[in-house]
Amino acid sequence: MELLKLATEWAKAEVFSTRFFILFALLFLIASAGFWQLGKTDLAKAYVIPTLVAGLILVTIGLGLFYTNKSRVVQFEKSFNADAPAFYETEIERSESTLKEYTVVFKVIPILIIVAALLILFINTPTWRAISITTIAMLIVILLIDGTAHARIEAYHKELKLVDLKNDINE
Repeated sequence: MELLKLATEWAKAEVFSTRFFILFALLFLIASAGFWQLGKTDLAKAYVIPTLVAGLILVTIGLGLFYTNKSRVVQFEKSFNADAPAFYETEIERSESTLKEYTVVFKVIPILIIVAALLILFINTPTWRAISITTIAMLIVILLIDGTAHARIEAYHKELKLVDLKNDINE
């Protein structure tokens, strides 16, 4: 049962964490509406579409991860009760592959931030400045949330390896 509890607690923490994608998405959408209604300068008007797009991207990510992890909470108990050793192996493999994916994320996103920063320097139009600055802001939000998710999956993976499966099945 320790294995099931561990997996369930991890999934619930992920559900909570994904709500931050939705919160930041709402902030971007509110900012877009604000720029649309109150924007007087060309630069302010240029932010309407990029902040709207960033908000939609973040809400899509947030809702997708929210429902995926919410369904995992229910599925974990069924999978554990059906075949605990197979559940254990699946979780080890899934956490390892997720950790590898984060390695890619933490290399690609900083490169994208650098590219967006360079665009600010070399292309001096309001539209491209707004796109670049909004992109940087959105990617920073993703890095912040994924940074905590990475730490959680890393700790979860380490704890999984410490679980005594034989004693856990007999409980």
